[in-house]
Amino acid sequence: MTADLSNPRHDWTLDEVEVLFARPFMELVFEAATVHRRWFDPSEVQKSQLLSIKTGGCAENCGYCSQSASFQTGLKAEKLMDATAVLAEAMAAKAGGASRFCMGAAWRELKDRDTPKLATMIAGVKALGLETCATLGMLTADQARQLKAAGLDYYNHNLDTGPEYYAEVVTTRTYQDRLDTLAHVREAGMATCCGGIVGMGEARRDRASLLHALATLPEHPDSLPVNALVPVTGTPLGERMLAEGQIDPIEFVRTVAVARLVCPKAMVRLSAGRETMSPEMQALCFLAGANSIFVGGRLLTTPNPEQDEDAALFALLDLKPMEPKASVEAAA
Repeated sequence: MTADLSNPRHDWTLDEVEVLFARPFMELVFEAATVHRRWFDPSEVQKSQLLSIKTGGCAENCGYCSQSASFQTGLKAEKLMDATAVLAEAMAAKAGGASRFCMGAAWRELKDRDTPKLATMIAGVKALGLETCATLGMLTADQARQLKAAGLDYYNHNLDTGPEYYAEVVTTRTYQDRLDTLAHVREAGMATCCGGIVGMGEARRDRASLLHALATLPEHPDSLPVNALVPVTGTPLGERMLAEGQIDPIEFVRTVAVARLVCPKAMVRLSAGRETMSPEMQALCFLAGANSIFVGGRLLTTPNPEQDEDAALFALLDLKPMEPKASVEAAA
C-alpha cells in the first residue's frame, strides 16, 4: 500500500492503518519521509510553547493526568492566571524562538464567565505576532465562535487514544463529547490541534485506531501532537507505566511515521515525553515526518527539554525554526 502524495485520503480503514504499522521499518520511514517532503521543508521545525494558565483541580478522571482531582499527585489547584502575567510569558516565549503560544486550563469545560478574560489573553498574544492556541476542555458552538472572534488560531482537543481503548483512559467524558467539540471548532473557522498519547498500556491496534479516527475526521487535524506518556506518581496509568515500562522507541517512531502517512498535511508534533528521548530517537522522528515540537522547560506540569538543549539539537541535525504564519500574513 502506497500513500497518495498529492491527494490526502479521508477513507482509510482501520485494517489499512494497521497494515502501515506492520510494514518493514526502513520502508515505512522512507515512505513517510517522502510524503513529508511533498508538503513541507524537511529542515524546518515549528516551535510551540505551552503555558498552564489554570492548574489543577480538574473534574475529569483522565488516568494519565496530574491535574485530575480524582488522584493524589501532590499538585495544588490554582486559579486562572491574570492576563498580564500570561502576556509576559508569551513575550518570553517569542524571545526564546517560539512561533506559537498555547494556553492550557485544567477544566472539564469552558465556563462563560471566564470567556472575556481569555479573550483578552488571546488578543494580547495575537498582537505579539504569535500564532495562538488554547486547550480549555469542552466547548459549545457559541464559545468556539467567541474564541475565534478574539483571535484564536488553533484549538487543542485530543482524542487521547482509539475509541476501543478509551474507557481504560477516562470515563467522565465520552469519545463523542470530544468529537462534538472538534466539530464546533471547525464550524467556527478555527484550526484543530488534535492527537493522542501512546504508551498507556494500549495495543498497537489501539494506536492504529487513534490514527484512523484522526484520518477519517471531516478535516484532518492541522496539528497532530503525538505524546509519549510521562508517568506521574499517583495516576493509574502513570503507575502502570512505571511498573511495565515505557513504549518501545522504534514503535513510537512507527506511530509518527504512520501519522505522517495518513494525515500528510498536518503538523506532526513531538509533544510530551521528549525529555527522555535521545537525540538519535528524535532525529528518527523528524526523518519519519515530525515537524513540530514544544519548547520551554515545562509542559503544563511535566518536564520538557530546556532551550539550550533544543538549540544544540537543532544545530546537530541542521534544523531551523519555522516562521509563524501570523508574521507571514502581517508582512504580506
